[in-house]
Amino acid sequence: MSFTSETKNELTKTIAERKCCQLAEIAGFLRFAGSITLSGGKLGIKVTTDNAAVARLFISLMKEYFGAKASLALGEATPLAKGRIYELFITPDMNSEPILRETGILGVREGSNFITDGLPSDIIRKRCCKKAALRGIFLGCGAITDPAKGYHLELTCGSEYMAGDVKKLVNSFGLKAKVSQRKGKYVVYIKEGEQISDFLNIIGASGQYFKFQEVRVVKEMVNKTNRISNCESANMDKSINAAQKHLAAIKTIEEAKGLDSLPPRLRETAQMRRDYPELSLADLAELFNPPLKKSGLNHRLAKIVELAEKCN
Repeated sequence: MSFTSETKNELTKTIAERKCCQLAEIAGFLRFAGSITLSGGKLGIKVTTDNAAVARLFISLMKEYFGAKASLALGEATPLAKGRIYELFITPDMNSEPILRETGILGVREGSNFITDGLPSDIIRKRCCKKAALRGIFLGCGAITDPAKGYHLELTCGSEYMAGDVKKLVNSFGLKAKVSQRKGKYVVYIKEGEQISDFLNIIGASGQYFKFQEVRVVKEMVNKTNRISNCESANMDKSINAAQKHLAAIKTIEEAKGLDSLPPRLRETAQMRRDYPELSLADLAELFNPPLKKSGLNHRLAKIVELAEKCN
């Protein structure tokens, strides 16, 4: 089961206690998973989802809040669908039009009905209702990549105006969602791991939040270990290259003039470097009596390299 399905399944296990939050969740879900049907001049509602648990939740919410009984049918799967498609219908005799009005989807202008665009501000005034609306929106159009594979959360919107409203709603919780256009749709997305986990916490998916966080921590530990390992490898390569350069310079001087031609301190340094080629400068400096500072030893070796270059 995908991370998205697991998250949606968790969200369907509870129904909000407050009526205002139930309405906000229904409004958010209907806006993104629902469509308006027309039969005999009357409006109906059709909801489509590929998640059985989400379909059951919507049926329960409609009954709990509106007292409406939505009918359920199996829809025809599309080529891209991996499983069954569930279709729920609310007909005019089930008060579909009043439901559309109360959820802010249907408005009236100059005596005529029109479909609104955007989220109804009067339904999401309270913070608890904002969370409920986000939960409904995610159930209707949300997707999250498995955190083990990458960090990506998206909410697919049908219009730029709607995407703007959804982005504003998400960011009202201190997040930094962005919008991109893809194949005629507008996608509100988050790509930062910490913010995705915050989003899960906001919509009430606490189990998935902890699961996401656990994967994040493990990945960050692995990445940190790799960075340290790479840094240590780079430092080791640097030390080996420096040692080889020093040994080559010492050999040049020895063959051209002999190490006895060097001043006492440089001669001692050359002999120590030749005797302990595997040591880092810091460790080699400790072997001198008295011990040298790393910078002092590095200065002596640089002088040896300089003298070797003059021998060529």
